[in-house]
Amino acid sequence: MWRRIAVGVLLLGTTSAQTQQDWTHFVRIGGHSLRSGNAGEIVRSAGETFVFGIEVDNDITGRYESWLDPKAKLADIREAARQAHAAGNHAFVYIAGTECITADAARRPHSMAKDHPDWLQRNLKGEPAVFGGGSAFWIRTGDEDVWITPFAPEWRKVYMERVRQIAATGIDGIYVDIPYWMTHFEGWEDTWASFDDYTVAAFKAKTGLNARADLKLGDFRDANFRRWVDFRIEALTAFMAEIAANAKAVNPKCKTIAEIYPGIEEPAVVVGSDVYDMYPVVDAIAHEYDEGGRAAVREPLHWFDNLVGMYSFRAFAEGKPSWMLTYSWDNDEGVKPADAMKHLAMAQLMAGANTWDARGHVMSGSNDFAARAEIFRWIKEHEKVFFQPRRPIRPIGVYFSDKTRNYFANSFIESYRGAMMLLMQSHLEFQVVTPRTLRAFAGEALVLPDARCLGDGEVDSLRALAASGKTLVVTGETGRYDETGAERSRNPVHALLGIANPGEKTSNRGPRKSLYHPQCPGRDYYRQLQKEFNGKAAGGLQADAGFEAMRAAFIRELAQASDVKPSVEVSASPFVSAQIAAVDGKPHVFLANFKGLRGKKVVVPIPERDVKISFESGRKGVVRMLPFLGSVTDIRAEWAEDRLACVIPEIGRGAVVWVE
Repeated sequence: MWRRIAVGVLLLGTTSAQTQQDWTHFVRIGGHSLRSGNAGEIVRSAGETFVFGIEVDNDITGRYESWLDPKAKLADIREAARQAHAAGNHAFVYIAGTECITADAARRPHSMAKDHPDWLQRNLKGEPAVFGGGSAFWIRTGDEDVWITPFAPEWRKVYMERVRQIAATGIDGIYVDIPYWMTHFEGWEDTWASFDDYTVAAFKAKTGLNARADLKLGDFRDANFRRWVDFRIEALTAFMAEIAANAKAVNPKCKTIAEIYPGIEEPAVVVGSDVYDMYPVVDAIAHEYDEGGRAAVREPLHWFDNLVGMYSFRAFAEGKPSWMLTYSWDNDEGVKPADAMKHLAMAQLMAGANTWDARGHVMSGSNDFAARAEIFRWIKEHEKVFFQPRRPIRPIGVYFSDKTRNYFANSFIESYRGAMMLLMQSHLEFQVVTPRTLRAFAGEALVLPDARCLGDGEVDSLRALAASGKTLVVTGETGRYDETGAERSRNPVHALLGIANPGEKTSNRGPRKSLYHPQCPGRDYYRQLQKEFNGKAAGGLQADAGFEAMRAAFIRELAQASDVKPSVEVSASPFVSAQIAAVDGKPHVFLANFKGLRGKKVVVPIPERDVKISFESGRKGVVRMLPFLGSVTDIRAEWAEDRLACVIPEIGRGAVVWVE
């Protein structure tokens, strides 16, 4: 999300129309600061490290001077596009979302805040979102940094004109950084801004409510506050949709990319930029998502947290690409930059996401250009393995309830992560299912991890799944509230499954196969992982792990209650993640190894040995393996009883295994 010197799939898909794969699906990104006369050098240096998808930054909308007069910067963008295309590459340009900086404003008669104070976002006290040097590392002493409401009509009119002018240069994409409500600078975290006149008027027109008087800020029990939460998310999504429409009106090939730092957790609700809500209106999202910190400092459980986030993004995207702007190393003693870079790229590729790792905590450069060239060259050689669509084969679904996350964020995310990890660490095929994809879900079992807020349409879809013989695993308070967060007099999910006593665990067979856990096993499992997973992973030990007993019990219960028969069986330690999916019609297993990692000390894993994989197959076939940064090799396999079985002697960082 943060401003810096810069420039800069697929889906577990059961859904709607798949997006045709263009250049945005295959990017290997590097960032550069664009100045007059340096476009050629940018393109040349990008080619040396196999960058495909060049981010260039001269930020027209985020600098007051160019917001007023963009001509010189537009010429530079036009030249960057020309040079990139001449080299067979693509380029996209950075612009700020709702932020604008006036350089050396203290000594200038004009600035955004001085000229247009009514455009600024404000907290409930009426204080404007104006900041100076030291508020963030990209704001220099003497500069004025302001955050503007997207409801200021004159600002928005000029902003969209700038978008059209940028698109007309022939640039391949417009990259919009942090289109947020100001809640992430010190002192503004709990403001739930903005309460400026324009925003308050827009909320009044939509709801009839006075945002300054009719809300209990931060109280999710208050129906009016929940409407404010929804309004803020809808407003920023609509802002991005308008940017995309204006860009394509001038240049239909120009892509709109939103950079968003919140992932699936509560910050998405606070800043108002929700990637689940935003994916349908943009061409790609660049996720500045580093749950657990840089690669060099992450513990094993942090890596799994990040994988859960990335698999969720891929599901939200519904065929669109997910770019990962994340950071591997920042002067971390005891860790080689190249090692951190490689493990970060491996994890992102195994999730089907595009990688962008910059120098330190900025958008440009690299911590090790030789390592970047090695990684990007290898990705180029094998890009179809990682970026072609990943289709579900016979998955177990895990439901991501966006409304539950909005109103009960922390409890839901614990349950959701735990449910995902129960499957990931058991090496079972999983699929993230959302309200947009629920009706098309074709797996035999669906886990609802404390999905408290469900609309009538969602309940109808669950009813159809149950009627078709699918197993529903219902946990916690799933279904207690409707999609607005209002509590129901009777839980329709309990009625659907015939749950007589909501306080008792039940297991039903027959026409309405179901499992019901009033205490969410996903949440319990995740809390147990937090206690012991990192310690066990560091030594490669698991025999006495409490989380292992919990995982085994859940999987055993699920197997007994459902008709799930894995198409691919994987035997490995829980410190290895496996995603199973069909790529180009062939079953693939994407394996990521986190055994032995220790934050700030070790980012080269202990090899996982003798991994057993068995593919359902009606014929003999050839098993192939692609180790991370290695070459494709054939693996000896035995075919018997319609299964093709093999043993992978060793997996280092990660590998892909498939059947030809």
